[in-house]
Amino acid sequence: MNYLYSAVTDKGEKREGVIEAVNQELAIAGLQRRGLIVTAIKSEEGAKKWFELTLFEKVPLKDVVILSRQMATLFEAQVSALKAFSLMSENTENKLLGRKLATVVSDLQAGSSIAGALAKQHDVFSDFYVNMVKAGEESGKLTQVFTFLADYLDRQYALTTKTKNALVYPAFVIGVFFVVMILMFTVIVPKLSAIILESGQDIPIYTKIVFGVSAFFVNYGIFMLIFLALIVAYVIYLARTTKGKQVVDDIKFGMPVFGNLYRKLYLARIADNMDTMLSSGIPIVRAIEITADVVGNKRYERVMRDAMEAVKAGKAFSLALAEHEEIPKLMSQIIRVGEETGSVGSILKMLAKFYNREVDQSIDTLVGLIEPFMIVFLGLGVGLLLVSVLVPIYNIAGGIQ
Repeated sequence: MNYLYSAVTDKGEKREGVIEAVNQELAIAGLQRRGLIVTAIKSEEGAKKWFELTLFEKVPLKDVVILSRQMATLFEAQVSALKAFSLMSENTENKLLGRKLATVVSDLQAGSSIAGALAKQHDVFSDFYVNMVKAGEESGKLTQVFTFLADYLDRQYALTTKTKNALVYPAFVIGVFFVVMILMFTVIVPKLSAIILESGQDIPIYTKIVFGVSAFFVNYGIFMLIFLALIVAYVIYLARTTKGKQVVDDIKFGMPVFGNLYRKLYLARIADNMDTMLSSGIPIVRAIEITADVVGNKRYERVMRDAMEAVKAGKAFSLALAEHEEIPKLMSQIIRVGEETGSVGSILKMLAKFYNREVDQSIDTLVGLIEPFMIVFLGLGVGLLLVSVLVPIYNIAGGIQ
């Protein structure tokens, strides 16, 4: 169990953090062995507020980027790791990140390495992040490593944010459209259909279809809503399983326009990860393994794991990649040139920039295609509904005259 504590040192300096222990007595004993005088201690579970216990509590990537940038600055100023993490835990605006860093400080005080302390906070710091820090500790280049991490995470954050923002407006407009259409079918159309049916006139087939859809929404809408909610919940559950993730990834690649965008996104991530780790001195086999863990796609994860086994067996990285259709021939050939010239890192950096530019262009193209398609789709939907209802009303008005 984790315990939140407040303590002071023999010099009167305040310390706050989290310690893991079987019970409170052992937690206090552990703190006392560190030379701390405990002033307050309580279980972390009891200290958390109800809204902090939700499944959605997480540290945003943006905060990790800022943390990495500030850590690089502190290390450059010759501040010790313990002091640097203490300062960040006390001054970060994100409360959850502050608690995580306080735990890191406690682990550092207990003699843990920086990478070892960060590895315990796996929900904040990925395997990629931890291994980069480990390489920095071993090579004595923590300043450069945290700068690399900040730059890398900044690029990933910018790319992910741009992709999401490109889809926010179309998703919002289409969502509002469906809400308005449902309100029309359940509130407005039933009233108009009663008037039109009472007139006794011949009703066009498309108007009958609209009235039928409206009657279905009115009579069975709640059941359809429950059914859709169950379907969505089941799909979310399946998407979290290994097989489900594979199916989702296959669907991504099979989508027109989007499939090509996803391919370029993952290729950019692979090249960027490999470049960053190799530049920090991480061995190529370990770099491939970590890339497989963090690429975020089951298909490319399998490609990287196969490549890792091939490299272990003595095959060149470029030749291992060339065996998979998911990797463009151009990419494997360029990496092969880098291997022959001893400049794999710079080649991967060039590939990362190239695919990031491709992703940017694909997103711009996608937005350009979505907007006119959306306008046509909305126009047809609204137009069909209006024609289906207004033509009979117009006929009624003409008959009255």
